[in-house]
Amino acid sequence: MSEPGDGALVIGLGNRLRGDDGAGPRVAELVAERAPELEVIVCEREPSDLLLRWDGARVAVIVDAVAGPTPGTVHRLELDHEELAERPGPTASTHALDLSEVVELGRELGRMPKRLVVFGIEAESFATGGGLSPPVCERVDALADAVISEARGEPPRG
Repeated sequence: MSEPGDGALVIGLGNRLRGDDGAGPRVAELVAERAPELEVIVCEREPSDLLLRWDGARVAVIVDAVAGPTPGTVHRLELDHEELAERPGPTASTHALDLSEVVELGRELGRMPKRLVVFGIEAESFATGGGLSPPVCERVDALADAVISEARGEPPRG
């Protein structure tokens, strides 16, 4: 196991002004408070900026809100083994490139972390205004703990 935080990057992806899309930034804030040794960034703009940030990291852990039938449900994907599907329909990214396209571009350019883990939390709403929905809000604390464990290379808790 590596030293805690050594080469680990936590990324909260999303927009705090679009309802549950703010889950990624909120989890990133909690991680920064609880694990100051970890490098944490919030990406509310163009995800292609991540190519330079995560290049060569031991692990990059991304948290993002995703579309799904059960708000608050958390999914974990390790992209060494799984493809990242684009978000469908009205919840698709408003950026020039969405996360799946950035990952593919990073693979093509050889600008990837050694490990890339994505935690997706199913959103209830991506509407402008308002905060996190109750089902998403109920899960952000536990999700922040899971992200910290992942970034530190610890076994998952619970």
